[in-house]
Amino acid sequence: MKILIVRVSSLGDVVHNMPMVADILRRHPQAQIDWVVEEAYTSLLRLNTGVHHVIPFALRRWRKSLLAADTRAEIRRFRERLREEAYDFVFDTQGLTKTGVVMRMARLAPGGRRIGLANGTEGSGYEGVSRIFHHRSVPVDSRTHAVLRGRLVAAAALGYRVDTPADFLLSPPAMPQPPAWLPEGRYAVFFHATARASKQWAPEHWVETAGLLAERGLPVLLAWGSAAEKEAAQRLAAQMVNATVLPKLSMMEAVLLAQGAALAIGVDTGLTHIAAAYERPTIELYCDSPRWKTEGNWSSNIINLGDQGAPPSVADVATAITSLLGAADARRAPS
Repeated sequence: MKILIVRVSSLGDVVHNMPMVADILRRHPQAQIDWVVEEAYTSLLRLNTGVHHVIPFALRRWRKSLLAADTRAEIRRFRERLREEAYDFVFDTQGLTKTGVVMRMARLAPGGRRIGLANGTEGSGYEGVSRIFHHRSVPVDSRTHAVLRGRLVAAAALGYRVDTPADFLLSPPAMPQPPAWLPEGRYAVFFHATARASKQWAPEHWVETAGLLAERGLPVLLAWGSAAEKEAAQRLAAQMVNATVLPKLSMMEAVLLAQGAALAIGVDTGLTHIAAAYERPTIELYCDSPRWKTEGNWSSNIINLGDQGAPPSVADVATAITSLLGAADARRAPS
């Protein structure tokens, strides 16, 4: 059986779709599963041990020069790549016109079928026109978790029930040598930044939380992805005794950071979800996004706090830290 998954973005959504791969392989161990994804996330997806071919999609870049000959040639090669295999099933779990078009480009085996979502969930960017590309559209509840959504689409098509915890099949990133910024010992990481300001946690809360970790002797690493986020990280670090602002990281370095953390604390953003997918001790902070949609619910190593319009308190986080790391290792930092 040959299967193609079309889920091109965003970072967190790509991560949340990975468990459908493990589900399929649990029932069909010999299946070949390929995946179309935005080119920025190809290195992450190659860490999934169940994905055979990762097919880069570069619409974000192509849009800037659609009329250029080089761009048209790239798009043509992308279509030719999609048609190298004949797929028994093509799954679109994003439900957009662009992903429907990609689904339609793929070549089907005799009797092959295109399967997608019949509807969106609350707050999703689902586009109903995407159904015209489906042989079958699978309905889901309006409050279906982001991880469960893709799993249900595959289960409906292949005739099985979703009855196991989510398994992301993520292997650790392989680096030729540890980056210079990586501590030798245990560390915590704060994923404090996100594009939407309303999803951020108050700066003074991060500072107070860093103080709690300083008492445990844990250094705090601050990640960032833009100039504005770097400035925010520097402002935070200036008020923390145990914080380091990291250099700009590649995708694989960011994954390594999340995968190796003794504790990850982050807002509703892709890198927080990567830490949770690796089942690292993770505290997910929900300030202005619905917790039901993306909360880490597959491991006791993940604690979800807050909800839309109800940010968590530092006291909530302190309790979660003790739950994940224990009380015994708490100690005063040396003066």
